Amino acid sequence: MDKKRRFLKTDKVRILVQTIWTVLTNSFATGFVQGKIYMGTSKRFCLPGLNCYSCPGALGACPVGALQAVIGSEHKITLYVSGVLIFIGALFGRFVCGWLCPFGLIQDLLHKIPFFKKISTFKGDKLLRYLKYVILLVFVIILPMFFLDDYGISTPYFCKYICPSGMLFGGIPLASVNEGIRDSVGFLYAYKGVILAVTVILSIIIYRPFCKYICPLGAIYSFFNRISVLRIRNDEQRCIGCKKCENACKMNVSVLSEPDSAECIRCGLCVKNCPTQSLSMGFSLKNGEKEVKEKNKKIKSE
Repeated sequence: MDKKRRFLKTDKVRILVQTIWTVLTNSFATGFVQGKIYMGTSKRFCLPGLNCYSCPGALGACPVGALQAVIGSEHKITLYVSGVLIFIGALFGRFVCGWLCPFGLIQDLLHKIPFFKKISTFKGDKLLRYLKYVILLVFVIILPMFFLDDYGISTPYFCKYICPSGMLFGGIPLASVNEGIRDSVGFLYAYKGVILAVTVILSIIIYRPFCKYICPLGAIYSFFNRISVLRIRNDEQRCIGCKKCENACKMNVSVLSEPDSAECIRCGLCVKNCPTQSLSMGFSLKNGEKEVKEKNKKIKSE
């Protein structure tokens, strides 16, 4: 078993990586005690995952929140945030979703809770996955750009009206400690609480429903899956078509026909469950299909 395969031997490794990353990027403990948001220098920089800016312990900013803020105040797409998203996407694709997103970790843990009937797919599942692109376009770009208040400032519509991660990591911790915030909560707080509760329940039944259907950050990274440096490759010479990889995929990706599908979060379960080691995940600047063909040609010549 090669090094990559040993690393992906158990999903516990991925959960551990997600946990460590979440703790490190939300390690301002004083914020949780005092009910205040960290405003240090590092808050100017975007973290790769959906890490809520309002989380008392957050050391960095959420790229979705930052994107909305700049679009709403300056009516343009910020080069910095766009550059960060393009750079991360070009390198990793949706690897961030599978390994570095705090709310992805929460969904993974919730799905491990036993339930009498887990739902892997349903009628309309594929169509519903386009909803995250609609949310990206409408709530992250169009509304912040064109709907401003009397002072010319826009509301971060996605963060305020949809994002359950902000409620979990920001709203609840702040309100539980900060008396001023707690006294001011009203309908919006209750509304976001309902969204969070529904997301929690669905996450127990369906694997990562927020990632599949709602997350605009996942939508952005999905555009890069086919061109990112980190790729999933299938060696057709070794593949026996057993489809154990596809049966293991919790994101319902057709691994054999679309190894770099926009829905793939690079969790590595397909690689782990391949009995012939025909699947691999790694970094390469070469075209994935061309690389495999060259490898097979070399094997035949030997």
